Amino acid sequence: MQKLLLTLAAFAVIGGGVYYGKDKIFSHKSDQDVSDKFMARAEKRDIDFSVEISGDVMPAIQLDVKAEVGGKVKKLHVLPGQTVKKGDLLAEIDDSVLLTDKDGALTEIEGAKLAMEKAKKNYERSRDLFEQKLVSREVFDNMTSEFEISSNGLSKAQKKLQQVEDQLHFARVVAPRDGTVLTVPVVEGQVIIAAASVNSGTTLMTIADLRKLLVQTHINQVDVARLELSQPVKLRAESLKDLEMEATISFIAPVATITNNVKGFDVQALIDKPSTRLRPGMTVNMTVPISHADDALSVPISAVFKGEGNKKVVYVRKGDTTEKREVKIGVSNIEHAQILQGVSEGEEIMLIEPEKAGQKRS
Repeated sequence: MQKLLLTLAAFAVIGGGVYYGKDKIFSHKSDQDVSDKFMARAEKRDIDFSVEISGDVMPAIQLDVKAEVGGKVKKLHVLPGQTVKKGDLLAEIDDSVLLTDKDGALTEIEGAKLAMEKAKKNYERSRDLFEQKLVSREVFDNMTSEFEISSNGLSKAQKKLQQVEDQLHFARVVAPRDGTVLTVPVVEGQVIIAAASVNSGTTLMTIADLRKLLVQTHINQVDVARLELSQPVKLRAESLKDLEMEATISFIAPVATITNNVKGFDVQALIDKPSTRLRPGMTVNMTVPISHADDALSVPISAVFKGEGNKKVVYVRKGDTTEKREVKIGVSNIEHAQILQGVSEGEEIMLIEPEKAGQKRS
């Protein structure tokens, strides 16, 4: 019996304490030496879980202005940064060739009118003679055809004039809408290509409405599943640290794309009231709230450990003993985890596992 007692005492000294049950309650002398910085209390607080995403600011409405006629740029009337109204003159294309074509069309019309008048008189004369049976049907038909051909010739010449006048109109490029000129990639004297169905044409300038801005970003397939259309988000520009803005998710791409070797989805957030200091091209950090818990009982996230399977456990300190408890987790972020079950308010929670406490003495 004396040997048995000595053996049990030796095990107690070697183990530094006693063990009760299976992974539930144990006591260690080393636990008593754990610094306060490795302890925390279960307290109530508000917990917000959100996703942080970076994106680029861009205009919600932006368009490239192109000329509908080709030629040499005669005059540019705007500069980058200039505000324009719909209908304002932006640029002029050299119209000297078109003016020559117009003169030719007018001359052609005059000739067609003379030819039609002559053909009309011949037609009317042959009609009267035919009715009096003084000319044959063949002669009358020939005069009729000449009159119709001359009429078609006049119509063709008039359409040609209309086409030239339309081109002269398009040689004056005007603003299609209100906005701000972002870029002017051409210079005066440069020959441009007209925009047509067979080619994209030369961009004269880019205009955008800076009153409506959005954030364009690419989100991985894990986080995008948490987003919804019309979901509010918070924005903070890297270059404007003191400025926080609100935005709304306005677009989530239906199909994934690969950007920088990362598969994800294009997402756009429309800025509600963009600051005048915010400009296209700036990088912003977008905070997307996912879940929230008010007055939630919580512990530091570092106090939650992995148990058997997918269970979560914490170590509750009670005097000289530490109890391992399975807990149910609610909303969590990078700092705190909501405890739905397993811990009471005010209880002391260890931030390190008991077996490592001896290595973390103060």
